[in-house]
Amino acid sequence: MKVKVSLIAFVLLVLTSCQKKEEPIVVTAEEFHQSVDQVVEIMIHDIFSPPVASRIFAYPNIAAYEIIAKKNDKYKSLAGQVTELTSIPDPKNSENINYDLAALIAHIDLSKRLIFSEERLENYRDSLYSVWANQNESEFNASKEYGLEVANYIAAWMNKDNYKETRTMPKFTVDSEDPTRWQPTPPAYMNGIEPHWSKIRPFALDSAAQFKPIPPPSFSLDKDSQFFKEVMEVYEVKKSMIGKGDKSDEIAIAQFWDCNPYVSVTRGHLMFATKKITPGAHWIGITKIACRNTNADFDRTVYAYTKTSIAIADAFISCWDEKYRSNLIRPETVINEYIDDSWEPVLQTPPFPEYTSGHSVVSGAASTALTDVFGDDFAFEDDTELPYGLPIRTFKSFRQAADEAAISRMYGGIHYRAAIEVGVKQGRDLGKFIVDKLDMTKG
Repeated sequence: MKVKVSLIAFVLLVLTSCQKKEEPIVVTAEEFHQSVDQVVEIMIHDIFSPPVASRIFAYPNIAAYEIIAKKNDKYKSLAGQVTELTSIPDPKNSENINYDLAALIAHIDLSKRLIFSEERLENYRDSLYSVWANQNESEFNASKEYGLEVANYIAAWMNKDNYKETRTMPKFTVDSEDPTRWQPTPPAYMNGIEPHWSKIRPFALDSAAQFKPIPPPSFSLDKDSQFFKEVMEVYEVKKSMIGKGDKSDEIAIAQFWDCNPYVSVTRGHLMFATKKITPGAHWIGITKIACRNTNADFDRTVYAYTKTSIAIADAFISCWDEKYRSNLIRPETVINEYIDDSWEPVLQTPPFPEYTSGHSVVSGAASTALTDVFGDDFAFEDDTELPYGLPIRTFKSFRQAADEAAISRMYGGIHYRAAIEVGVKQGRDLGKFIVDKLDMTKG
């Protein structure tokens, strides 16, 4: 009998020792970066417009941030600070929840709802789920339940931002009789994109027109007018750059900051698009660089992405409000019509009105948000464009990078000087407002 009892005890001991001991799941900042990268790659594949892309960044980041703010006393909820957002629900049972894990799950789930190629992100998500469940199934299940609950909550708020309504609003009507107004540009002659983007609910702004810029110089073909001088500046800048050949840093700058997801290539009877990141995605890439350079932990990484993406999203709302109000003709159209019908810009002209420059506004806003997070004179190497065959560029600060991004539009031949200079000021003023308004950290 004693032998039988001992044998049973031995078998139980062996079975118990063979069971895998569950360890706490550790979610790193690098995993958040990788998930953001996955979403960016899918966005490039799906070809989202720059304004729509900014919305895809903002909501998932806010979902993740709100979960972080639940458990980390250093960070304050955005509830009551961004438009119409109320506090996310408390977890039904917080005992076994890993808040970092829940935040990443919420980010992935909400991102999946905002892209077209859902299967791509589902495959990535499922691979992570398998790893996490294998590490600690009970912790994973509890964290997943809460992450998805918050994703649903943020989605309900997101769905009231008027985006769906703008999908059925009328297309932009081109006034071909008015020589001052925007006209579709070659080679694709696309319709003006997102003419109703100013109707999207802002995140921190009081209204889309809150940072309405001064009007652009009045259209004029008088050689002494400000408008015509700016037209000729764009025309002459290209001549100067071409004269430098391969040594032109201006052309390198234009190409580095192109960030146009709509570049059309024509070969014979075929026309197709080359796929690139948007201006917002470039600044999201810079956010990643800053986080990595400072060894930011998971929570600070989510905070940095969230503040920057809100600034980018509101910058697009503000900029697009002005674009379709002033509805100004692009340099390419004016130069081809009145100066040189064979002239082409270095960059392909994007399909929307000229004033103000979107990249200038967004860069001004994003750089201001990043400066608030990481400080002035934050030097970094920007390798965001390496996947597109463009070399690394080095900057002494986010502000310097924004200035270069803005002037790149002149070098590219797609904006007049006023759109650039007024645009970057518009973005910086907007960015400062957001930084001052959003109280996101304690101490």
